[in-house]
This record gives sequence, C-alpha cells and structure tokens, in this order.
Amino acid sequence: MTASTAESTRDSAREGAHQDARKGASLAGFVEAEVEGRLWRLSRPADLESLWDALGQEQFGDDERLPYWVELWPAAVLLARFMAANPQIVAGRACLDAGCGLGLPALVAASAGARVLAFDYERQALAYAHRNAALNLRAGEAAPVFAVMDWRAPAVPKGGAEVILGADILYERRFFGPVAAFLDYALAPGGRAFIADPERSVSAGAEERLRAKGWRVATAHTARVAQSGQHQTVRLLEISRADEE
Repeated sequence: MTASTAESTRDSAREGAHQDARKGASLAGFVEAEVEGRLWRLSRPADLESLWDALGQEQFGDDERLPYWVELWPAAVLLARFMAANPQIVAGRACLDAGCGLGLPALVAASAGARVLAFDYERQALAYAHRNAALNLRAGEAAPVFAVMDWRAPAVPKGGAEVILGADILYERRFFGPVAAFLDYALAPGGRAFIADPERSVSAGAEERLRAKGWRVATAHTARVAQSGQHQTVRLLEISRADEE
C-alpha cells in the first residue's frame, strides 16, 4: 500500500466514523443501551460531533488521538449483549477488553462473573469507564481493573488471558497486524477472542489476514444493531489458534 493510499484509507475511516457520530441522538453527557433486559447508562464528556471541531491538527497525525471512545458504537452493544446471553464464556475467567472506551463490554463481562482487565490508549476514556462501573455495577459485581495500555506494547502477562474482547477495533487496516500480534502474545492456550466488527470495506480483509497468521476465525453471531441513531450490521468473530482443537 502506498503512502497516499494509506492516508486516503485513514481519511475515509475518520470521515465514516464522523458521519456515523452525526447520526447520534443521545444526550451528550450520557448514552444508554439495553442489554438482555438491563439498562446501562454510561457517562461521557460529550458526543463525538460536539468534540470534533475542537480537535487540534496534532491529533490527526500517524499516532492520532481522536476521541472515538466517547461514542457507544453498535459493535460494543452487540458484544455486550452476546456476553450477557452467554455468561458461561466469561464467568470465572481472566478476560481482557482491548480498547474498552466507555467500558460497556467490560462491565457486562464483569457482571457475568469474569475477572476483567480493561485497557485503552486514552487515559480520559478510562476515567469515564471507571465512573461507569461505579454508576452501573450492582452489589456483589466486581468492577474491572482499568489500565492505560497500548496493545503494541502489552504490559500484561504473556498467555494470561482466557478470553479477549474487542469492539470495533479493526476500523483501520494498519491495526490488523498489531491486533494479531497482541492476540498471539496475550491469549492463553485454548483461549478465545471475540471481536465485534461492523460491516465496512476497510476491515473486509481482516479475517483472511488472521487466518494467514495461523488463527481459526468463525462467525459466532451477526445482528443488525440500532444504537444512538446508528444502524449497523455487526459480526462477532470468534478467534482461536488453528493448531488447537
């Protein structure tokens, strides 16, 4: 891929996310989602549309720091609903939530009995995720541990995660390699990763690239999700090592 093509792809991904956020109709300071009959109300500073125009040029560099985390994306809702409907996947297990954002999948996994470490690249996202744990978890539900971490430099034990969760983390092709490397590093023998990915052209090659790197990839669930004014078809990829039965 040439530099100009890569930049065009990146610009397209940004604009797509920006347009998606413009469709949002939730109250700026909170966003809500229903998960298996339970309402989760998540605190956030504002919606993405409100923050977009205030972004500085430095936030659009190669290591961009765009606040996509302020939105509750349909992929996160689908992942959370699947975990709530299938608590045996995570109950009692060591789980990582990669790029946790506002924290919904991590919180739902924790409510199902998982031991969750949820991480994000953005410190402010984690402040809100921590707040959302306090706002939503019930007595007896252990809160996730939240940590600032870059999946390119994982600060977790190698092979320590029985389950890895990720929602809408493949929205740029440059993430495919680092995500695959992180799975290889962090996933325990016999472990599974569940990545919820909306249908979009930019992530169309992710499955093939993962398979080429020795992963088994199956579709665990597909659904049309309406959230915050957005309507997306989301697939949940179940990923495990191809050499493990």
